[in-house]
Amino acid sequence: MSRPTCAIIDTAALRANLQRVSACAPTQRIMAVIKANAYGHGAIQVAKVLEPQVDAFAVACIEEALPLREAGITIPIVILEGFFHADELPLIAAHQLQIVVHSATQLEHLLNMKLAKPIQVWLKVDTGMHRLGFAPHEIEAIYWRLQQCPQINPPIRLLSHLACADDRQDQTTLVQTQRFMTLVNTLKVEASFANSAGILAWPQTHVDWVRPGIMLYGVSPFTDTTATAEGLQPVMQLQSVLTNVKYCQPGESVGYGGTWRCPENMPIGVVAIGYADGYPRHAPSGTPVLVNGKRVPLIGRVSMDMITVDLRTQPHAQVGDPVILWGNNLPIEEIAHSAGTIAYELLCNVSKRIYQLSVIHSQPNRAEILFHNFR
Repeated sequence: MSRPTCAIIDTAALRANLQRVSACAPTQRIMAVIKANAYGHGAIQVAKVLEPQVDAFAVACIEEALPLREAGITIPIVILEGFFHADELPLIAAHQLQIVVHSATQLEHLLNMKLAKPIQVWLKVDTGMHRLGFAPHEIEAIYWRLQQCPQINPPIRLLSHLACADDRQDQTTLVQTQRFMTLVNTLKVEASFANSAGILAWPQTHVDWVRPGIMLYGVSPFTDTTATAEGLQPVMQLQSVLTNVKYCQPGESVGYGGTWRCPENMPIGVVAIGYADGYPRHAPSGTPVLVNGKRVPLIGRVSMDMITVDLRTQPHAQVGDPVILWGNNLPIEEIAHSAGTIAYELLCNVSKRIYQLSVIHSQPNRAEILFHNFR
């Protein structure tokens, strides 16, 4: 590794966040969501850490599921968007993957397909998100059709998704829960409803299976709190170093477009991180960055490979000094808010040219450091 920009993944924090899930939902089974490369953290690496302590993994599509099987992951894997083409079904059956069925097209393909092995199905209910899933009044008839299908391996479970659980004041969650629980109680089936926000704030949504996603990675799912307030630990720390320190005169502009001008004689730091690495291009001047553990403001526009920072409060900073873009002592939620986006997007956008450095805590007081390509 030559370019000094990497993402540190702390597996002890990952395990601690899973323990937080268990503390909130102690009797529920856990389906850990590791879609989108485990929200940018490395799906295979995260799966290997979590597999002994969870009951299933959830991904978005078969392309995310197969590498996990190839890496030796043996526990159930649920494909949240089901299948896109009928010819995926034999592969799904061969690798013992489970699918979410959410549309009439999927249903008909599944009922008409002859498979060497039956597959397990989660039937999705649209309780109010209005993206995927069958209307509540359709579910009972579809459930009994699937029950009679030889391609389906029982049990058939129900699944739905919360639309507004990230806002503790929004009553939509209670309305959705009532719709969902009516079906669950009528059919007397296992079910999954709670996402990270549901796990933390809406215990009535926990039912049989919970589906933690963003909270596993140490990010608050709520609009008004950070990870620390929710008892979570950040798993990713994005970091780099100062690659140049220069001194500018009053009135001199910094960066593309000359959008920021020096108010006085001052030191400017250049950091080896940019939007090609996943740092948000629209982060404005003033967005905090840690240099030597102390906050300094971003100045000027974010470039493809570099950002510039105001070092007036760090007059002794030098080339090679460490810089943290988000992580410990600098919440990613704060960076996302400053850039007008959400932490999910920042994590998922971390570039494959960033190296990942995994801190694997295999024993107390012992950590192993592994470098590998981020994706």
